[in-house]
Amino acid sequence: MSALSITRGRFQIALPELGLFIGGSWQNGEAGATFPVFDPATEEQIAEVARASEADVDRAVAAARAALESDEWGRMAGTERARLLWRIADLIERDADRLAQLEALEIAKPVGDPRNIDVPMAAETFRHFAGWADRIGGQVIPVPDFMGRSRHCYTRREPIGVVAAITPWNAPVMISSWKLAPALACGCTLVVKPPADAPLSTLHLVSLLDEAGLPDGVVNVVPGPGSSTGAALVRHPGIDKVSFTGSPEVGRGIAEIASAAFKPVTLELGGKSPQLVFADADLDVAIPTAAISVFANAGEVCAAGSRIFVQRQVQDQVVEGLEAFARDIVVGDPFAEGTTMGALINQAQLDRVLGYVRSGEEEGAQLVTGGKRLERRGYFVEPTIFAGTNDMTIAREEIFGPVGTVIPFDDPDEAVALANDTRYGLTAVVWTQDVTKAHTIAARIRAGAVWVNAWGAPDPRLPWGGMKTSGVGRELGEAAIRAHTEEKVVNVVL
Repeated sequence: MSALSITRGRFQIALPELGLFIGGSWQNGEAGATFPVFDPATEEQIAEVARASEADVDRAVAAARAALESDEWGRMAGTERARLLWRIADLIERDADRLAQLEALEIAKPVGDPRNIDVPMAAETFRHFAGWADRIGGQVIPVPDFMGRSRHCYTRREPIGVVAAITPWNAPVMISSWKLAPALACGCTLVVKPPADAPLSTLHLVSLLDEAGLPDGVVNVVPGPGSSTGAALVRHPGIDKVSFTGSPEVGRGIAEIASAAFKPVTLELGGKSPQLVFADADLDVAIPTAAISVFANAGEVCAAGSRIFVQRQVQDQVVEGLEAFARDIVVGDPFAEGTTMGALINQAQLDRVLGYVRSGEEEGAQLVTGGKRLERRGYFVEPTIFAGTNDMTIAREEIFGPVGTVIPFDDPDEAVALANDTRYGLTAVVWTQDVTKAHTIAARIRAGAVWVNAWGAPDPRLPWGGMKTSGVGRELGEAAIRAHTEEKVVNVVL
C-alpha cells in the first residue's frame, strides 16, 4: 500500500508502508481489508492500514517457521546476528526524527518525548542484545559415571522458536524493541501484531529491520484488532511463545489460551504503582519527579506512580507542590512548541478517565486540581490530583490517565502495608534520605522493580516485569535471553 504524507505544524511526516509485512514483502490484507487510524489530538483519520485476517496470520506464521528452519537464519552465527542488531540500532538513530514524529502523530505524545526517550531507548535495546547474540550458551556439568562409564554432560540454549509479539499503543517503538531485540539475539523468528490504535511507528521500525538485512520471514507484521488478528495469532498452533504487553483482562485471556497448548508466555499487564514519600525526603526533587511519574505520556504509562503515599507531616507541602506542577503543565498539540502533555489515545480512554474522576468525587475524594476535559477538539484532559484514601476506586484500579491520588501515612510499617494493598505489583518508588530505610522498605514492597529517589524508564540491562496481576515473566536483561531459549541437556557416555 502506498505511503502518504501528513502535515502537522512545521512537521511534514512521511507515513510508512501501510500493509502487512510477510516473508520479506509488503502486502495487502486478504480481500483488501483495512482499518482506520486516527490522530488523537485532532480526532481526524490519518491512515488506512491493511487488516490481517486469520489466513494472513497463517501465512505470517508459516513464513516465520520457514525462516526459523532455514540455513540462512537457523544456522547464522551469533556474531552475524549481533552485526544485524547493531545495524538496526544505527538505522533507528538515523530515522529517530521520523520515528518520533510518527509516534507523536498516532498517540499524541509531545514529539520531544519519543525523540529524547523512547527512540534512543529502542536503539540502546538493540545494541544491548547485540552484545548477547554470540554469548548465549550452556554449561558443562560434572556428573557421576553411568553404569561404570564416564560421562560428559552439558546444556545448550536453543531458540524457543516462533514468537508472537503483541505490543501496546502507549510506547510502540520502545516496547516493540523490548520484544524484538532479545528474540532476534537468541535466533528466534517473530510475528508482530502492532496496536491497532497506533501501528504507524512500528511499521516503519519493521522497514528498518528489513533494510538492515534480516532474512525474509524472520520478522513479519500483521496489523489488525486484538479481538480478531491478535486472537488468531495467540491460538495459532505454529506459535511457540506469546509475548504480550497490555491490560490484565486481555492478558488473562491470552494465558488461558496459551496454557491449553502448554505455550510459554511473557505478560506485562500494567500497574497501580505506589510512591512512598517520607518526611525526610528531598522534596525539591521528590515532588516534581513524583508529578512526572503521574503525568508522563498523559498518564498512559504502566509504571505510573499514581498512588502517592505521603508521611502526614509533609502531606500539605506535597499536595501543594503537586498542584502547582499540574497547573504549570501545558496540555495541547503534541507538535507545538512548549506542549508538555498531549491527548489520550481515543474517546473510549477519555471516557474511562473522566469516569474515574467522577468516581473519585462520588466516593468523597478531594479534587485538588484538574478533572475536566479541555474544551477543544482532541481527547485532552486536565492533569488531575486527588487527596483520598487507599480504599477508593481511584486508588484501586489502573486509570491509565493523568490522575494521581495523595494518601497519608504515619510510619514505615503503615506505608508498606498501604503500598502492598493492591492487586498489582509492577514498580514502586521510595523517597527518603535514610539509606537504611530505603533498602529496608525496598525489600518489603511486592513489586518487580523499586526506584529509590528517582523514577524513569526501564534499562535494557535490567529485567522488567511485575508480580501479582502485573504479569508473568520478565523482559530485558539476561532474563529476556532465558525467556527466548529452551535449555537442552546432552549426555555423552564415553
